Amino acid sequence: MELRPEITLNLSSCTFREYYYLKEELVAFCRDHHLPTSGGKQELTERIACFLDSGMVKQPAAKRTVKHKAVTSEITPESVIEEGFLCTETHRAFFKKVIGNNFSFNVQFQQWLKSNAGKTYADAVTAYRRILDEKKSGKSPIAKQFEYNTYIHDFFEDNAGKTLNDAIKCWKYKKSLKGHNRYEQSDLVVLDS
Repeated sequence: MELRPEITLNLSSCTFREYYYLKEELVAFCRDHHLPTSGGKQELTERIACFLDSGMVKQPAAKRTVKHKAVTSEITPESVIEEGFLCTETHRAFFKKVIGNNFSFNVQFQQWLKSNAGKTYADAVTAYRRILDEKKSGKSPIAKQFEYNTYIHDFFEDNAGKTLNDAIKCWKYKKSLKGHNRYEQSDLVVLDS
């Protein structure tokens, strides 16, 4: 088994991309080489790969600022979701009143609200209930940056009788290997050792 290399200036971007690194490792490399440390794992990975290839410093993506119009009137189901939506106590109060006290702004729902300006709050309530149903049924997609969560989920889909410790052992083995970090049955080989 080829061991995962440390991130150094001698590493090619191609080899770098073939292995899994924690965000903390990416940030440490950026700090050591005076690269910007802001952004998510994917943005940091792109920045480091560019630096390893060319020595050029890729600046963080500019944050798009949207003027937020404060909600001054009462929200009703017919109200239109405003551009640059922000989760406020006024919004929370509306959703708790309509959906119930167990309402919370989960990530998927926040993303839906931010990308559906112009739709109504009645549409938002329908979307919230759909998102909850998908989560309960296990059909809810896991975002790309949550590779660990995806791996563990897929591990248990395929191995009902195994333990979380088994799953974690397989994950640690998988992330040390070159290539993708998706679960495969062949990862179970590490449980035999």
